[in-house]
Amino acid sequence: MIRYCIFSLIAVLLLTASCSKSIEANDLYGTWNYVSVTSFNPPDSITKQELELQSPAIIFSEGNVLKIEWGAKLISHGTYKMDGKMIRYTETLPGGTKRDFPFLIKELNENVLVFETMEQSFTRVKAIKKADK
Repeated sequence: MIRYCIFSLIAVLLLTASCSKSIEANDLYGTWNYVSVTSFNPPDSITKQELELQSPAIIFSEGNVLKIEWGAKLISHGTYKMDGKMIRYTETLPGGTKRDFPFLIKELNENVLVFETMEQSFTRVKAIKKADK
């Protein structure tokens, strides 16, 4: 009886985990202003004052276009596609070369986006969606 209960509990947990909603590209559309940026290896974070001064943002738009701004300047651009909770970003570099790297979405609702870079020295970004005008 105990084995049956444990097996049932494990089956329910696995089923629940596998049914997590995948994120669609249009769930991200808009401008997301960074409110915290934390690096974990080595540990470091950008101050709130620096974020207010530089006003960094990640911008998702139709056509799967992604732009990153910092200090009112475009610092990165390219395209992306969604793969479950992964943002597969293809950055366009000077000279037309491209670089692929993923971001993992840790949290997403209508106002908050938390994502992490998928590097050994990963960084977590928390962003708040800018209100539409």
